[in-house]
Amino acid sequence: MSTTSQRLRRSAVSEHGTVATAPGALPRVEDPAKIAPKDARALGALFFEQLQVLEEGTHEFQYARNTLIEMNLSLVHFAAKRFRNRGSGEMEDIIQVGTIGLIKAIDRFELSREVEFTSFAIPYIVGEIKRFFRDSTWAVHVPRRLQELRVTLAKTRETLAGRLDRDPTVAELAEHLDLTEEEVIEGLIAANGYTAGSLDLPIGVEQNSAETVTYGDIKGDVDPTMELVEDLHALAPLLEQLEERDREIVAMRFGQEMTQAQIGEKLGISQMHVSRLLTRLLAKLRKEMLAQN
Repeated sequence: MSTTSQRLRRSAVSEHGTVATAPGALPRVEDPAKIAPKDARALGALFFEQLQVLEEGTHEFQYARNTLIEMNLSLVHFAAKRFRNRGSGEMEDIIQVGTIGLIKAIDRFELSREVEFTSFAIPYIVGEIKRFFRDSTWAVHVPRRLQELRVTLAKTRETLAGRLDRDPTVAELAEHLDLTEEEVIEGLIAANGYTAGSLDLPIGVEQNSAETVTYGDIKGDVDPTMELVEDLHALAPLLEQLEERDREIVAMRFGQEMTQAQIGEKLGISQMHVSRLLTRLLAKLRKEMLAQN
């Protein structure tokens, strides 16, 4: 254990006295939010160290995990600032989904990565917030080009309606925007994906019955594994492009669920070397998959 970790076990680390001594156990943090950033980094390393050896579901495990979440909530607020102008009344929701990203980062972080937790967590937090806007703003996935065209068409329709005292035609919209009628129609169709109708909206009455039929009665459920299937299809050709040893390392870690130590023993390299290779490989695959979206 590091000197810093030992010191933190023995004494308080903030001017608020929020960390109490607890020999042989994790420090008791009365108010994690008040831990100074400098101390939070050192204390966080100690808590991550223990999180990897504590049994999941135990009181000590939950205490360590919850303390890490509270100590790092400032990262969520920092990341959320860049989205503060995306709409009114949504900041509370942004903080909530950003916190989900923080929790995912805490659950997946390993000290062996040799990276600052801050650098590891921010992409998770920002990614979760972006996913929130994607899922809550558009009912279906629409290319950004058409999302921007929807906004332009809405403004133009309002402008022309004021001039003409009626809704403009497709031809009039196309002429005003210097677009083809096909492009305008494509934008108008795409705009239908901005909001979704209620599944409880009645569409008729069942034959020989007074019971109302709704859209929910005739629509199938969303398959929760569909996104996973899409990701796997996108990942497969990228894995094929890896060198044989890199592909073997990924297969052992995620296919055979071998530990880094086991992989290192099989390949005749250190666990640290395996960790660095995995970090590089996963960053490369993630970047290439995001570039496809």
